Amino acid sequence: MEQEGLHEIASQLKHPTGEKGIEIAIMMNETNINMTRHSIQNLNIAKESLILELGHGNAGHVEFLFEQAKNLKYYGLEMSELMFQEARRINRNFVSQKQAFFSIYDGNAIPFKKESFDKIFTVNTIYFWQDPQKLLSEIYRVLKPNGNFCLTFAEGSFMKKLPFTQYGFELYSTEKVQNLIHKTAFKTVCTETLTEKVKSKTGELADRAFTTIVVEK
Repeated sequence: MEQEGLHEIASQLKHPTGEKGIEIAIMMNETNINMTRHSIQNLNIAKESLILELGHGNAGHVEFLFEQAKNLKYYGLEMSELMFQEARRINRNFVSQKQAFFSIYDGNAIPFKKESFDKIFTVNTIYFWQDPQKLLSEIYRVLKPNGNFCLTFAEGSFMKKLPFTQYGFELYSTEKVQNLIHKTAFKTVCTETLTEKVKSKTGELADRAFTTIVVEK
């Protein structure tokens, strides 16, 4: 694929727009669903929890989240206007029942009061964080005491094999992420790295290593 095409894929993965963005979002949801479910399950969600997700994409996984416990409320933040609209459309029943709430944000400041959420999670967004330490401090601020934050990402050793990640992606190893967390007041609860088979755009299967880190306030 030519450089221009790779740059377009990278741009759409970061900030989906237009018809192509909808296609990319469907592909991302399918490709990342195991990672997303692993992240959700590691939150150990209890009934009546308030949950925040950063960078939800089309949010095709929210129904799975609501299966974890009763009387949950889910809040999703996105930088992409298109993904905000798609998430509301796909989850319109949860939105109308006032169980799911979606908003746009700038990727830096989380527009909620301190100690608002029991659980926070994000999957495959860390590559695009503009100021990781600032965002981690924001996550810490809006998390309730003893609340959990779950961060899931594909290992840099896998990501660097993808040709489009040279355009605007910051790649991370487990150690690199742990170093970021050590600069915060979070306490690490657990770290787990798994390998799964994923289908490439050419239809071939590849081994993808991904890591989930759970921390506590």
